[in-house]
Amino acid sequence: MHKEDFSHHAPSYYAASANQSPGRPALAGKVRADVCVIGAGFTGISTALHLAEAGYKVIVLEAARVGWGASGRNGGQIVNSYSRDIDVIEARHGKEAAARLGAMAFEGGRIIRERIKQYGIQCDLKDGNVFAAFTQKQLDELSAKKALWERYGHTGIRMVDKAGMRGIVDSDAYCGALLDTWGGHLHPLNLVLGEAAAFESLGGVICEMSPVTALVEGEPARVRTASGEVEADFVVVAGNAYLGNLIPRLAEKTLPCGTQVVTTAPLDAALARSLLPGDNCVEDCNFLLDYYRLTADHRLLYGGGTVYGARDPGEIESLIRPKLEKTFPQLAGVKIDYTWTGNFSLTLSRLPQAGRIGRNVYYSQGCSGHGVTYTHLAGRLLSEAIRGQNGRFDAFAALPHYPFPGGRLLRVPMLTLGAWWYGVRDKVGV
Repeated sequence: MHKEDFSHHAPSYYAASANQSPGRPALAGKVRADVCVIGAGFTGISTALHLAEAGYKVIVLEAARVGWGASGRNGGQIVNSYSRDIDVIEARHGKEAAARLGAMAFEGGRIIRERIKQYGIQCDLKDGNVFAAFTQKQLDELSAKKALWERYGHTGIRMVDKAGMRGIVDSDAYCGALLDTWGGHLHPLNLVLGEAAAFESLGGVICEMSPVTALVEGEPARVRTASGEVEADFVVVAGNAYLGNLIPRLAEKTLPCGTQVVTTAPLDAALARSLLPGDNCVEDCNFLLDYYRLTADHRLLYGGGTVYGARDPGEIESLIRPKLEKTFPQLAGVKIDYTWTGNFSLTLSRLPQAGRIGRNVYYSQGCSGHGVTYTHLAGRLLSEAIRGQNGRFDAFAALPHYPFPGGRLLRVPMLTLGAWWYGVRDKVGV
């Protein structure tokens, strides 16, 4: 197993191509703030930026570096809705819950584009997200998704048949797809670094290398690190898969699980364009899905799989290369320049969890694979709730937050068994 260095980003393509960003000193001594945010990933920085724009004094405490966790390691895909779609929400939680969450299902992507435009963030934004089907059953499910999303106001989606797939991806693997023009892809680490810079430009403070050792509830609350303490009227817990055991009642309701990503050496520009003629990002429709896209410098970024914890670089390549070469046989033997892994936070329901602890501690966690968009929505909702506008936040807070059966002891075996079962389902096409 590869032990990660908290002082440096994962050895990823993103870290190697990141925009310049200053190091921030650790928290020192006692400070006062309106809001203390724990975690400088998308959820934390998005919340902090919204609050700073509203005039709040906000301090963000980060155990490592800005974007060190999932926000700086993910596939960089803007995928709309939630890991369990609006129809599942309606079946499980009723029409009112579906209507409330459905009204927000496409907002995260809009927030991202607003931030990029408003603050001039350079993060290689491209439009277009493709859901690619291997089977007619998957294609029928995509057709149903299209009808569902159109019911909730999405006007930028279209079906693609097998003949049309050549204009999307140069692979024989798929029988059709759903193209979402409101989706897209970007350099996620540069996005969060740009949002952090925007927050600091408004007077916000970020303390890196400042892992929180204790959260003392009260009014005000106190957030302690090894070298300091923040006294705040409100606290936002935004650690997600990297929260650790700081708040056990939250940790028991999510499971950190990992995905692996590789990036090739730069490809000939014409070859790169031929692989993905529309320069869209793609994810397949398997339960254990693969996803890929081109980077700005003509590399193929390819990810997939679900494991627990970090992996050594050689193991990551051995897991992902066969998937990449099966999708694109023309890339057999292609040089891999970067391999990395990162954890995301999974919930039992696959729906995000948001809520309050006491009166003034708020949290959001468990994006379950849809983190790029949901975290930006969550940041807006958390800021609304702190400002006294609770309605939209409470739509998520009202969802049940189930603990994993068997507690922490059985969470990893459950993930392993579940990954095996879904892998079997993918292979037999049920």
